[in-house]
Amino acid sequence: MSVAAQFSVEFVQCLNSEGILTATPSALANDLPALRDLFQRMLYLRVFDTKAIALQRTGKLGTYASALGHEAAHVGIGASLLPQDCFAPMYREYGAQFYRGVKPRHVLMYWGGDERGNLFAGANSDLGALNDFSWCVPISTQCLHAAGAAMAFKYRGEARVALAVCGDGGTSKADFYGAINIAGAQQLPLVLVIVNNQYAISVPRANQTGAKTLAQKGLASGLRSIQADGNDILAVRAVLDDAVALARSGGGASVVELVTYRLGDHTTADDARRYRDDAEVKHAWTLEPMLRLRRYLTEQGQWSEAIEQSWLQECGADVDAEVNAYLELAPPPVSAMFDYQFAELPHDLRAQRAAAMALV
Repeated sequence: MSVAAQFSVEFVQCLNSEGILTATPSALANDLPALRDLFQRMLYLRVFDTKAIALQRTGKLGTYASALGHEAAHVGIGASLLPQDCFAPMYREYGAQFYRGVKPRHVLMYWGGDERGNLFAGANSDLGALNDFSWCVPISTQCLHAAGAAMAFKYRGEARVALAVCGDGGTSKADFYGAINIAGAQQLPLVLVIVNNQYAISVPRANQTGAKTLAQKGLASGLRSIQADGNDILAVRAVLDDAVALARSGGGASVVELVTYRLGDHTTADDARRYRDDAEVKHAWTLEPMLRLRRYLTEQGQWSEAIEQSWLQECGADVDAEVNAYLELAPPPVSAMFDYQFAELPHDLRAQRAAAMALV
């Protein structure tokens, strides 16, 4: 066996860029109501994303990380988990978080510099958000958080799964390698999802690693490793459902690479035109997840322009209500800068907190 064959992983695609089913079987392809629900969630995410960028551009929000182009990957992650599971996101998986009960206002609060956004206050606990970690901007540290949760689940004998997300650049971090190493050694109920959007901020995937795929990095730790078209919601659900079921049944951890493309800037503080060719981005738009799923649902008689316009109006009204809830929220007190750093405030900071309160 050649070295290349030894480290090869399966690539899964069920719905191609033209919205046509491939030879890969998918039970979800025949569950049209469920597929329509997933598309509606993806469309809602895009409406929210557009609104959040507008808020940042008008000075009503801080730096924001867009989810444009990641809709299938993120909504698919949310759909693959049960409420009792644990999700450890990085900083743009809003589609998964909405699925689990996080409200758009929480996302806006977080990017508006309000730590109360991380509390998921008012989140629907039945959907799982209260079992999840908060946003994590330090790259790939969330992989270790999820591995720790998975170890606790195994120790307690609980049929629960921990799932973490990192980007292509995050797989170069020691945190990622440490997580897959302990997951393999301890057979943890862990799923590590690599959302490969081709760029670690401005560094292209080709300059990050010599690995043919990112999924194959899990093979060295003895993990089930697979790659899927991250723009194909059918493929995303297929590989994630299998990985989560394997972990829940005691079969160990998986590394899942979802190959997609970041259609927008890395964040609103970035200008991707400085390092990406326009032709590359234009081609990526022909592969994006909404286009192919819309075509498929339309062919199946489940979607139309009129239905979409009606749904967009509903999404817009709901997002506007969430935006208003965010904008009308009373700002946190000045003392909040001390309240999220320590379980018990050190003595030398107590005086500073008191002085800050006196300025109010």
